Amino acid sequence: MINKIKLFLVDDDAVFLKSLEIEFLQHADFDIETYATGELCMENLAHFPDVIILDYLLDGIDKNAMNGMDTLDKIKSFNPDIPVVMLSAQDKIDVAINCMHHRAFDYVVKSETAFLRLQKIITTIFRYKKMEKELNWYMDRA
Repeated sequence: MINKIKLFLVDDDAVFLKSLEIEFLQHADFDIETYATGELCMENLAHFPDVIILDYLLDGIDKNAMNGMDTLDKIKSFNPDIPVVMLSAQDKIDVAINCMHHRAFDYVVKSETAFLRLQKIITTIFRYKKMEKELNWYMDRA
């Protein structure tokens, strides 16, 4: 039996969050948990997500909520190996670069093509993980 990919979707835009969840469930067999705040995401990291898709701003519900960058930093200090893909309505190169400096796996602008980009990125993440496992397997036997 193949384990499902556990995906955390973190966004304060409830409509966008639900549509993203529906898209993922229609295209693959994911185990999805959705959170409206970075704080809720952090509280549930013990569920061991394989990938986290994280909104950049995260202040739509609570102006004092932790933003996406703070959440990213806290996720990375909890477990630096969890791939985090940042998602934002901001199409600014400096925002994307800042996310990469904070060890995001990738940065996706919210648009009509966002879901397709996210799908490709998740495929890439698992291709890397598979190669890493195979390499470790060979290294252990060398």
